[in-house]
Amino acid sequence: MDLLREYRLAIHAAIEASLVIKEIYLRGYEAVQKTDGSPVTEADLKASEIINHILSVSGHPVIDEETDKIPFVQRQLWKKCWCVDPLDGTKEFIKRNDEFVVNIALIENGRPVFGVIASPVQADYIIGGENFGAHYGTFNQFMNGEKPESIHRAPTPEILSIIASNSHHTPLLEAYLERLSRSGHHMKLVRKGSALKFFDLSMNHCQLYPRFAPTMEWDIAAGQAILEGMGGGVFDVNSKLPLRYNKENLFNPHFIAVSDVNLSVWI
Repeated sequence: MDLLREYRLAIHAAIEASLVIKEIYLRGYEAVQKTDGSPVTEADLKASEIINHILSVSGHPVIDEETDKIPFVQRQLWKKCWCVDPLDGTKEFIKRNDEFVVNIALIENGRPVFGVIASPVQADYIIGGENFGAHYGTFNQFMNGEKPESIHRAPTPEILSIIASNSHHTPLLEAYLERLSRSGHHMKLVRKGSALKFFDLSMNHCQLYPRFAPTMEWDIAAGQAILEGMGGGVFDVNSKLPLRYNKENLFNPHFIAVSDVNLSVWI
């Protein structure tokens, strides 16, 4: 299967999962705790089942938050794989604040080739990758065979918009913001749940997303690919290198996501 067909397959999977998530969201559900203490709902599991079924035609293995994890001794042999969060923002889903998404990324040799993030509530999606650009579309447009619209980074505003998690506000984030302030940067802080933060970054509503709290590969891979498609990226705060995927440890390092790699303040 060629990359363009895989690209469309990922959009199709994200939309089909989103439709089921929205249906469950509207009719009601119960949440239970997983062994790690995080919540899971019927929507997480149904979306995972749908996505894995659709992506199976590609022949690539899948790293999915809601399925058993394959040992690294096997995963390290994978040239390509999918990295999937079938419902990113389960806590937001349970809070009923509409801030949850579906994340799907294609990983090749540790790098995100492209990613799609879909919003079940808004019925829209963003998709992109280094060799694909970055694009915005609606579910209806895709179903009608219409191409998504290209999105491009905008000039950096005088007042930086920095987006951060609803749930994780750490002393390290406070220190980073204080350092920016002392260096003379004018900024405002926006809070949002889930990978919807990448919508704000890719649509030029925000410029920086610093993260000094735990995330998993499936939380960030799709967003990184999309930002790379528009000249941004996601970088390890220590090495300053782009994040890598399908690692032995599926946790991400602390990172800063930027809509424009030329924005010097992220360094």
